[in-house]
Amino acid sequence: MAEQKPLNWRSRTITGGINRSPNRAMLRAVGFGDADFDKPIVGVANGHSNMNPCNAGIQPLVDRAMTSLRDAGAMPQVFGVPTVTDGIGMGTEGMKYSLVSREVIADAIETSVNGQLMDGVLVVGACDKNMPGGMMAMARMNVPAIYVYGGTIKPGSWRGQPVNLVSAFEAVGAISAGKMSKEDYDGVERNACPTHGACGGMYTANTMSSSFEALGLSLLGSSSMANPDGEKADSAAQSAKVLVEAIRNNIRPRDIITRKSIENAVALIMATGGSTNGVLHFLAIAAAAEVEWSIDDFERMRKKTPVLCDLKPSGRFMMTDLHRVGGVPVVLNMLLAHGCLNGDCLTITGKTIAEELAKWKKEPDGEVIRPWNNPMYAQGHLAILKGNLAPEGCVAKITGLKNPSITGPARVFNSENETMEAITANKVKAGDVVVIRYEGPKGGPGMQEMLAPTSALIGQGLGDSVGLITDGRFSGGTWGMVVGHVSPEAQEGGLIALIEEGDSITIDARSLTLSLNVADDVIARRRAAWKAPAPRYTRGLMAKYTKLVGPATRGAVTDGA
Repeated sequence: MAEQKPLNWRSRTITGGINRSPNRAMLRAVGFGDADFDKPIVGVANGHSNMNPCNAGIQPLVDRAMTSLRDAGAMPQVFGVPTVTDGIGMGTEGMKYSLVSREVIADAIETSVNGQLMDGVLVVGACDKNMPGGMMAMARMNVPAIYVYGGTIKPGSWRGQPVNLVSAFEAVGAISAGKMSKEDYDGVERNACPTHGACGGMYTANTMSSSFEALGLSLLGSSSMANPDGEKADSAAQSAKVLVEAIRNNIRPRDIITRKSIENAVALIMATGGSTNGVLHFLAIAAAAEVEWSIDDFERMRKKTPVLCDLKPSGRFMMTDLHRVGGVPVVLNMLLAHGCLNGDCLTITGKTIAEELAKWKKEPDGEVIRPWNNPMYAQGHLAILKGNLAPEGCVAKITGLKNPSITGPARVFNSENETMEAITANKVKAGDVVVIRYEGPKGGPGMQEMLAPTSALIGQGLGDSVGLITDGRFSGGTWGMVVGHVSPEAQEGGLIALIEEGDSITIDARSLTLSLNVADDVIARRRAAWKAPAPRYTRGLMAKYTKLVGPATRGAVTDGA
């Protein structure tokens, strides 16, 4: 822990000092009085947006946090943070901005907090990139900080069955295959998102928020709360109080984000069946915190961590069900009891994770959270595959599969849109291996999520019998025989760029391999003839991103990692 300093040690170092004019005069214009200049200035990074259900319920949480900060003796200063909503952008050109927004969010928070030398920051967000973007900023700046998750959505219902956003995407495939009526299709779409809050399974937003509990930078029990419920606002207020104490005790993110705490976060992701995006984002968070962590560390953690939770997308239950049976702390206590959690890691409260967990329920319900001796799977579900198609690695989600391997003919597409046209026209058949390329960090640019094609395949009943590989990525709502983050990507001349229609490809989760079954001399001839396509963007944010972004195997970050 860093040495104790005055509560407003950063804000007092503004040129001339905030106790001197003109700084003082300008702060009076935003509500400072004489007694306020000795208080810490705490930023509140506000991800509110009425464009999407994930973030539309954030403002009440921000308001409660602001009041709580003032009551605790701080001067809160709110600033806005952009958000891009994957569920709305999915399948459109707008989706290319999703992963890019993670970098923009991190940059925006760093700019506001460091530009005004704030003494701490409370970050409030809910959609997929809000969490890693906020955490990357917190790690970079290293001022006392806490993350407040906006909360999960509650499930909808159609014909007595729970439905959610992913149900709507799967319905596209089902109706195109003649397996769903128009009435049911409309019923699912109209009832999938009944409240504010992030997508309700163990998809990317809930994966990242849950892992932040394990990491130590969000309050225990907070990630599974539903946005509309009063306890979510209460948790935001409590988070603000905890942050002021952290400022008082000079507890900073890099005291908390360590190799051991990242192990805790990844163990929680494995145990809950979390999103493949957790791999990408924790590589980026580790890089921001300058913690040694590689893609191979995920495979190390997978082998020793069972999948304990029966949660969507491959399982039965929603995030609200997990909350009903005790939430993330129950899972963490199980991991702690069986040697899969580092209990001595510091948390934002100033106590260790083991000390905090002692206050929480320890026994699983046996259904949503399975007992240790009867897990969903004996090992984790996010496997790192390698082979001639991915010498630097790629990520496969291997739960919920009847067959952990497939060898089949390649169906090659150079964009997500081409793929969707073929799937909805019923041109993809059982046994095929779909290849979607030039969707990587540089090629897309921005690694679009392939939720639309994977959901359409599942809706057509092909989730277990069709393989899919891409240098793009997947939604947290994806499951099936899918492999993403293939690296090197096609735009950089990776072997995925050289696949031709009908080539034999093997995906094998047992041997952790991804292979193009084509002779070396044939590959050499193809490589000699290959030329990189021109960048899709030449001006603006996307062009800058294309020039700066690194490979997926190092987190697809833009600041030199």
